Amino acid sequence: MKNSKKILQKALGISFLVSITIFQGCKKSFLDVNPAGNQAASQFWKTQDDATKAVSAMYANLHEWTNIAFAPIAVESMGSDDVEKGSTAVDAAFMNDFHNFTANSGEGQIADFWGGEYKTINFANQVLDNVPGISMDATLKNRYLAEAKFVRAWAYFRLVRAFGDVPLRLHVPKGASEYNIPRTPKAQVWAAIETDLTDAAAVLPQSYGAADIGRITKGAALTLHAKVAMYQKKWSDVLNFTNQVMGLGYTLFPNYEQMFRTSNKNNSESIFEIQCALVPNNPDASNSQYSQVQGVDGSTGGGWGFNVPSASLVAAYEAGDPRKDATIIFRGETTPEGDVIPSNGNSSMYNQKSYVPFSQYVSGYNEGCQQNKIALRYADVLLMNAEANNELGSSAAALVPLELVRARARSGNGAVLPKITTTDQAALRTAIYNERRVELALEFDRYFDVIRQGRGVEVFGSRGFTAGKNEVWPLPQNEIDLSAGTLVQNPNY
Repeated sequence: MKNSKKILQKALGISFLVSITIFQGCKKSFLDVNPAGNQAASQFWKTQDDATKAVSAMYANLHEWTNIAFAPIAVESMGSDDVEKGSTAVDAAFMNDFHNFTANSGEGQIADFWGGEYKTINFANQVLDNVPGISMDATLKNRYLAEAKFVRAWAYFRLVRAFGDVPLRLHVPKGASEYNIPRTPKAQVWAAIETDLTDAAAVLPQSYGAADIGRITKGAALTLHAKVAMYQKKWSDVLNFTNQVMGLGYTLFPNYEQMFRTSNKNNSESIFEIQCALVPNNPDASNSQYSQVQGVDGSTGGGWGFNVPSASLVAAYEAGDPRKDATIIFRGETTPEGDVIPSNGNSSMYNQKSYVPFSQYVSGYNEGCQQNKIALRYADVLLMNAEANNELGSSAAALVPLELVRARARSGNGAVLPKITTTDQAALRTAIYNERRVELALEFDRYFDVIRQGRGVEVFGSRGFTAGKNEVWPLPQNEIDLSAGTLVQNPNY
């Protein structure tokens, strides 16, 4: 029993219960984390400094491999029509199983994604279970708890849209009976996510001082809440939350291509970014591989060349839309930062949103480890607002935020992108869907957007998408085995 419990703990990502990995902050900010070893739980959760360390560890976990690299690419991107596997034909060929909807329950990336999200949930639950008992500054305590609620909501959002019903863990398990629990109906999971986000938005500040830039804000909680409501087609709530965010002072970053460069981290459009850093003299702490796995491969680029743009995505852009060249690195081009991309290589295109100029690579570190992952941004808020207005019958109102997004693409680039003027609900719905595709391309939303829109067969059917099955991925078989059948597989897998 003891051994099986340890195995189940590991599978659920809850070994943090036994010992906590401490990421002590450097002087620059809480984001420059430095692994400092393990501290027994019995000696922890005593002081405000312990709470700070735990919350810093929670943030640091967000750019860990299973949260930001291969597994998310497989589960959250590969099913999309915007991408192809990339690299050589034989390298990580299992990625094609996600693209062709043949991935089965034994696929390792599914297990990694599941485990990574439950590990994230456990970090948040550790904070939520233990920080309330610490004698510390009350305002800081409440903020830490709100940050943890957002992180937990973020992880469950990723899980429920990928798998549907999932086990809902709102506390760290304290006894054998609490480790092995069944799947919770997705409606209850959505409700728990919404509760966490409501609580978080009520406490989190709109902004922070310089040392804390990148922490989760009120705007992030409201934006994620709008997105959660959108997946449930709760359009009045989407409108309410996006209207609130639109009153918080966010603006579209003037230069679309430069928005994603490391020099413009946490800019005026960014609402929630996964913070990544190149920590001097500490490659282990500089462990993000988000940019590396998607970077230009070959001796020049130094990346792995996965998750590359598709010809279908190229064709989706209107003539002259500058977002195409800002989103896609083409073989043979010279980037705005001056990098010459060789005309020969494994792929003809790469993700420019994850690109870090080659001059910023540092020997001994993952290429591009300093590149943040923008997870929520203001253009998404505007497009959600447009979609909500249109679905609620206010098509004229929907044109206003839609035009803001198109105007930014048009501005300063000489692009001829006509204003969308139709107020026909069906035609405008199609226009908004198309705008989401090109505006948010390669940001891990397209696959789930098509599914929530009920267009899986229409858009993905030629690659094997089957209605009643491929709206979700299979649960990891190892989790079902460990549960001794308590977890039940998704239909038709």
